[in-house]
Amino acid sequence: MSSSPPSQTLRVWDFPTRTFHWLLVAAIAVAFLSSEEDSALAAWHQAAGWLAAVLILFRLVWGFVGGEHARFADFLRPGRLAAHLSVMLRGRPEAELGHNPLGGLAVAALLGLVAATVATGLIMLRGGEDDLHEVIGYGLLALIGVHVLAVVVMSLMTRENLIRAMVTGRKPADRHPGAQNARPAPLFALPLAALVVAAGVYGATLVDPLAFLPHNRAEVGEGGGHAAAGALERREAGETEDEDD
Repeated sequence: MSSSPPSQTLRVWDFPTRTFHWLLVAAIAVAFLSSEEDSALAAWHQAAGWLAAVLILFRLVWGFVGGEHARFADFLRPGRLAAHLSVMLRGRPEAELGHNPLGGLAVAALLGLVAATVATGLIMLRGGEDDLHEVIGYGLLALIGVHVLAVVVMSLMTRENLIRAMVTGRKPADRHPGAQNARPAPLFALPLAALVVAAGVYGATLVDPLAFLPHNRAEVGEGGGHAAAGALERREAGETEDEDD
């Protein structure tokens, strides 16, 4: 399927929303691929979790101040869910510019499960059990599978490539007669989101100074930030000795 020229497309997803989406995909992929201790990516498991946490913080802010279709008020519409399910069951769903009502609920559920996975991971860092973290993690993986399947099915049913739209940020204008380009985020939105992200990164490094670096759980342990700080100092000291040699 060839893409429509820019003059025949509508702007739907803003750049921050698309960046968030694909960074979260990458973070979750790394987190799952690194979940086993013998994985080649095991040292990146916690870094992927912290990245997901910061991304969730960003999305919570962007859901209130971002572009038109990135806002929660635009796609969390439970009052339209029954009508949407009705046309779905009849096999005649209409293409929508933003998330459809069912897709909006799926987005909210995914954000909630990612946040819960991160929270239980933080409990593990403090010496908690890993059973709940594992159960929620597999629940998240199952929901992601359902979400991907739903995106493919809706793309076929509405004849609109939803994956490409999340890459380019645009949808064909002829599928949405009378629609306009999405309203962009206000000027203060990005600085505000950046401030929240910076605060999140700082908070993460207070809990775990190695938060965004490859490391093992043992380097943090029950001692939390103090133990990790010691590990970081030992690592830096070792690198200095190697340079002296």
